[in-house]
Amino acid sequence: MTSTTPATGTPDDRLGRLDWAQLAAELDEFGSALTPTPVLTPAECRSVSALYDDAARFRSTIDMARYRFGRGQYRYFDHPLPDLVRELRTAFYPRLLPIARSWARRLNRPAPWPDSLDAWLERCHAAGQTRPTPILLRYDAGDWNALHRDLYGELVFPLQVVIGLDEPGTDYRGGEFLMTEQRARAQSRGFATTLTQGHALVFTTRDRPVRSVRGWAGGPMRHGVSTVRSGRRHTLGLVFHDAE
Repeated sequence: MTSTTPATGTPDDRLGRLDWAQLAAELDEFGSALTPTPVLTPAECRSVSALYDDAARFRSTIDMARYRFGRGQYRYFDHPLPDLVRELRTAFYPRLLPIARSWARRLNRPAPWPDSLDAWLERCHAAGQTRPTPILLRYDAGDWNALHRDLYGELVFPLQVVIGLDEPGTDYRGGEFLMTEQRARAQSRGFATTLTQGHALVFTTRDRPVRSVRGWAGGPMRHGVSTVRSGRRHTLGLVFHDAE
């Protein structure tokens, strides 16, 4: 259950007050976990969504219909990232890192992620992944996003974050965050999450560890957004690897 408790202190302070053991358990079970308290204030949400109209802040604008990704638009921030976006990305990384490493151990995969985000991004850049990946997304009535994964290159961090910037039921209707999980020898399973303003949803970039008779296996997952029925919906996406 989410709370309307105001976000106080720095982004690092707010994330430090969360129960990360509980969030990790939800990620293990469902591949996603919504923060019970907001990580951004309403004023901060409005300030971030207002950046959408400042084209100089972004390196690229994607028209989803053109690429058959759905309908709507999103923009990738350019360097330098806005201070708040940079602070959030930096504050989330060390708290997601133990979960990422735990998943890698269970799946018998490499865990190439160093202790700091800066060191990890240096590795990405050395491998040719130099373009920033934080995203600001805007959906109007009738817009939607097809199920997909945000990989961008060989180096991938297995978790990412999306933060709701508008208030569902007031600023827009519809537009639920969707995830599907492909299950072995069974029908796929779906999840829908309503992103309350300022709350963050942590979710898997590509799969989650699933216990099987032979040990652990990766359960493939994809994410998208259901059709916005009315209004306008903005979200901030934080990906922790850069793009080629």
